[in-house]
Amino acid sequence: MAERRMFAKSVVGSGRFLQMPPTSRLLYYDLGMAADDDGIVEAFTVIRTTGAAEDDLRVLAAKGFVTVLNGDLVSYISDWSQNNLIKKDRYHPSVYHELLVQLNAGTQMEPDWNPSGTQMEPEVRLGKDRLGKARRGEGDGEPQAAPVPAPRKRQHSHFVPPTLEEVTAYVRERGSMVDPQGFIDFYAAKGWMVGKNLMKDWKAACRNAEHWERWQQRGSTRNEVKTASDYESGDDFFTRREG
Repeated sequence: MAERRMFAKSVVGSGRFLQMPPTSRLLYYDLGMAADDDGIVEAFTVIRTTGAAEDDLRVLAAKGFVTVLNGDLVSYISDWSQNNLIKKDRYHPSVYHELLVQLNAGTQMEPDWNPSGTQMEPEVRLGKDRLGKARRGEGDGEPQAAPVPAPRKRQHSHFVPPTLEEVTAYVRERGSMVDPQGFIDFYAAKGWMVGKNLMKDWKAACRNAEHWERWQQRGSTRNEVKTASDYESGDDFFTRREG
């Protein structure tokens, strides 16, 4: 396995990456350093050894930077081939290669990194030509049954946390007392989780946050602040309090 790892500026310098909490960004670097040559890493081990939190992994998954492959938190770094170029003579297949096959709906991944500049083909590839030969009994000299196609995994849209500008605009549109920065800080610290589930609609969460007591107190405090018109009315402040 290669001893050096790289990170592309187009990935770690993107707005999508920089909007994440610093702890999530640091975990991404730690995962990249610990990953094997196929971009697969045991995230649980990295989290334990570095003192990171699973919430940071949830943020990375929600942003699409990693894909968690099983319940043991074995994860695939989505931009691996963009970050790293590994020569063929130094490449070692992952011990979790079968998880990559499952990730691609029954077909093996075709990495776009290679030393010669031409597309590398995996040794065993379940493509259209291979399946066609199997149906006709060609290839190995013996008739073979057509393989049962693997069921397609249902695609789930990834939740993308809102920016401060988006929350500010939405709060202003509703005339809400919610503090945009406070709203983002609160849910970012929780990994944008609502209970045990990842948030699906931040606008709905923002509307729900309008009923939080912290905003009600904030609004009442604003109403108690005296304005210039109070002093121009001619009434003395201390006289009104005594009255």
